[in-house]
Amino acid sequence: MGDGLNIKEQFDIAVIGCGPAGLSAAINGTIRKKKVGIFGTDFCSPKLHHAPHIDNYLGLHNMTGEELRKRFLDHVKAMGLGIIENKITGVYPEEGGFMLQSRDTFYKASAVILATGVSAVKPINQELDYLGRGVSYCATCDGPLYKGKKVIVLAYNREGLEEANFLAEIASEVLLVSQIKEKEAQGITLDEKIKVIQGKPVGITGDMWATGVALEGQNLTADGVFIIRDSVLPDQLVPGLNVSNTGIVVDRSGATNIPGVFAAGDCTGAPYQLSKATGEGQVAALSAVKYLDELKNKAGDTKKELAAI
Repeated sequence: MGDGLNIKEQFDIAVIGCGPAGLSAAINGTIRKKKVGIFGTDFCSPKLHHAPHIDNYLGLHNMTGEELRKRFLDHVKAMGLGIIENKITGVYPEEGGFMLQSRDTFYKASAVILATGVSAVKPINQELDYLGRGVSYCATCDGPLYKGKKVIVLAYNREGLEEANFLAEIASEVLLVSQIKEKEAQGITLDEKIKVIQGKPVGITGDMWATGVALEGQNLTADGVFIIRDSVLPDQLVPGLNVSNTGIVVDRSGATNIPGVFAAGDCTGAPYQLSKATGEGQVAALSAVKYLDELKNKAGDTKKELAAI
């Protein structure tokens, strides 16, 4: 899969998410001498930031969430780590590890730790049914398929507006349904080909292929639909990932059903507690390190066997 792609960097462990679980995983992976990449937003852990008072974190009582959040980030910085502010939209297995996609940029990792937190994403009606059949989460990836055609963009963040501008260079017409506040859109000038539609999306319409979007009070038709949000559902982020109605399914080591993919923190389900998140982050990191070391030892044994033939 890597041939001809823009490979930005390669890691031993890629951590997706920069909340307490993700930062804990990154620190522990780094201590074990692994090259770790942390993928997150420009503001890590808003949930912790908004906590007015924390009294149940061992040894660091009587603190605000923001004070503790800053300590976490200071710790990460002291370890020589930084946050890569590129949203990962897909994690795909390949020989020797995984390919991580962020729009038109790709990263490689030998193991992946998911620490995406509790997802606030609630798919609209039939969104998942039409995913890959006229519905896409990445304009850069799938936009060329709609050259000269009409598309709808459901924008839930600034990136959605940027993606609409990108699609305006390709498509014949772009209908933009924005769900973000006006102040969040400041500084972005929309292409003149973009038509802004007011309304709340409630579902995807179509037959075998998505043909439009149902809003409250009206229906829009198009050849394709792009939905741009801050986060992607875990099982859409990692195809084939086992997810229950409570979160990503893991064992006590943090391992998922996909070898080399681990998960930690709120994304694995309740209880949604700070200590649980940081603890699971450490466990997932140690498990990922063990997984990588076993792979390395296995490869070494194979070489010895070949040399002996």
